[in-house]
Amino acid sequence: MVDSQKVVKQMVDFNKATFDNTFNALIMLQEQAERMANTMLEQANWMPEEGRKAIADWVSAYKKGRTEFKGMVDESFAKVEEFFEKFEK
Repeated sequence: MVDSQKVVKQMVDFNKATFDNTFNALIMLQEQAERMANTMLEQANWMPEEGRKAIADWVSAYKKGRTEFKGMVDESFAKVEEFFEKFEK
């Protein structure tokens, strides 16, 4: 592999690791916020069931979107890695 290709591959690897670490930190933050919201909702007797369901649906949709986004990013990184593997051979 040519030196410039190695540098670019290292940059891609660095970006993937940075994305993964940041994404995992974001997940932890979101899960903590969800736990706090659930605790608040448990104590909010005034909240109607429809409101609780709406919040639960919103959280579910958010998690689904987050999972789909992560899958697309992982797929894109895999394509870039596959591209560089062709040059290594």
